Amino acid sequence: MDTANLQAFIKVAETGSFSVAAQQLFITQPAVSKRIKQLEQQLDSKLVDRKGKQLHLTQTGQALLPRARDILNRMQSAHQQIADMEGSPMGTLSMATSHHVGLHRLPPILRAFNARYAEVELDLHFMDSEQACELIERNELDLAVVTLPLQDNPKLDFIRVWDDPLVICAASDHPLTGEPQPTLQDLIRHPAVLPSHGTFTREAIERELGEAMADLSINLETNYLETIKMMVSVGLGWSILPESMLDAGLARLDIAGFHASRQLGIVLNINRSHSKALQAMLASIDDFK
Repeated sequence: MDTANLQAFIKVAETGSFSVAAQQLFITQPAVSKRIKQLEQQLDSKLVDRKGKQLHLTQTGQALLPRARDILNRMQSAHQQIADMEGSPMGTLSMATSHHVGLHRLPPILRAFNARYAEVELDLHFMDSEQACELIERNELDLAVVTLPLQDNPKLDFIRVWDDPLVICAASDHPLTGEPQPTLQDLIRHPAVLPSHGTFTREAIERELGEAMADLSINLETNYLETIKMMVSVGLGWSILPESMLDAGLARLDIAGFHASRQLGIVLNINRSHSKALQAMLASIDDFK
């Protein structure tokens, strides 16, 4: 099969649009339509149905999608292995990171990597840690540097790099800061601003607080820790944030028995081959532990 046709099919399936797929592939919409038609002719089966303005994969299309992704991943891996035989790391390294890790941990690593491996093109994506793990599991990226999940996954390899302690905090003028020895019951009496339910950070918080979570008054939730920090600093509630984010505008609240932490690190698909570029990135991250 023509890999360009498979690539067009995958983009149409992911975006639900011929025009958006064309934009992302930097080709015209008629060219995308032609590639899908050629693929359908090769398979002698319809892959995409239109229902009004919506596009839907047929049963054949749904069956083809994971196989198409696997074919392109194998082709990319073969190209990379051949390139690696030539010597120095080169080619494209596809990498995901969360906004927090990308802002607070990766900059010196990426700076050193780019200076040393100029022939490697970094394809960097910012996204939630949970989404990054899903893409790694689907073998669509080389690696992710994110908050690690609490549960193991047989398809993924987790490499712990940084321990990231979590602390309870509030604005320096928040009523809780006037308590000489604040307790969990004191927290319950005030609204909280927390990471969104379902995130790895929220899971770490829920594990530590246990049954007390049910009694909290959660004022706001968001995936972005920088946004939470801003909300806390203006007095919209207390929160639980990485210790590294505390500054003069936030006061730490030491609650007896609270010792939460999360792990930041690398996520790899156990079945993905390690190109020289990937090996170089892993070594660069290890240098900055």
